[in-house]
Amino acid sequence: MLHFAVAGVPLSTPAPGGTVEGLLRAKKLGLTAMEIEWVQNVPKSTERMAEIRETAEKLKIALTVHAPYFVNLNAADPATLAASKKRVIDALSMAELAGARSVCVHAAFNLGLTAAKVYDNVRRATEAILKTKKVFPHVNLAYETMGKPTQFGTLEELLRLSKEFDLYPCIDPAHMHARTNGAWNSAKEWNEMFDLYEQYLGKKSLKTVHMHYSGIAYTDKGERKHLPLKESDAKWKDFLKVLKNRKIEGVVVCESPLMEDDTLLLQKTYAKL
Repeated sequence: MLHFAVAGVPLSTPAPGGTVEGLLRAKKLGLTAMEIEWVQNVPKSTERMAEIRETAEKLKIALTVHAPYFVNLNAADPATLAASKKRVIDALSMAELAGARSVCVHAAFNLGLTAAKVYDNVRRATEAILKTKKVFPHVNLAYETMGKPTQFGTLEELLRLSKEFDLYPCIDPAHMHARTNGAWNSAKEWNEMFDLYEQYLGKKSLKTVHMHYSGIAYTDKGERKHLPLKESDAKWKDFLKVLKNRKIEGVVVCESPLMEDDTLLLQKTYAKL
């Protein structure tokens, strides 16, 4: 099954809000997935995670997580690197307790180093993170394709790294579109993307994807901000057709500022194809 997930608690969630209330609202809206946004910090309450897990399982809502933004696995400062690894491990560990299947992580900034050196630094940090796998045995570490050339995270970098560690990345075609100042916005290119994905990770990997999608504003320096689908140059209907034709399964998280409105737009349009 392909789930369309709202990125965070739906905007229409009644006060006081929160993840559990957000799950209940998502269910009422007809959504089958939600990405929990831990982009500022990772919660510490195991009781709260158990409540989230129980609610999501009862409502049959698939969960993914977005880890904190404050991560740089290419950091030169040992304290910054250690803190970055801890944030990733904390997110993965709490995601396990919450019943999430995959955690999206912004891996690193390049900091002027060569692509090969950055890759090696991220690879070594990943190796260290995965030594704690016993505390998140059912959760995937999904490094995200990033929207600026100053960030680590091209499609091939992440597929290569994911293959090495038996992971799968979080593919964001909007970020790829912005990073290349306008490419990756056609059926031909998306098919090439999935062909490469399958080449690295195998045909079965396309049944468990973790993806982000939205409109996006960009310059020649890359991503500026996410946009509503209909206010962007995203050929989102063509993207949905590729997903349908290739029988892609997993979770597509809609990162539009309109949140549930655009998530439902994707879901309903896809269902009519």
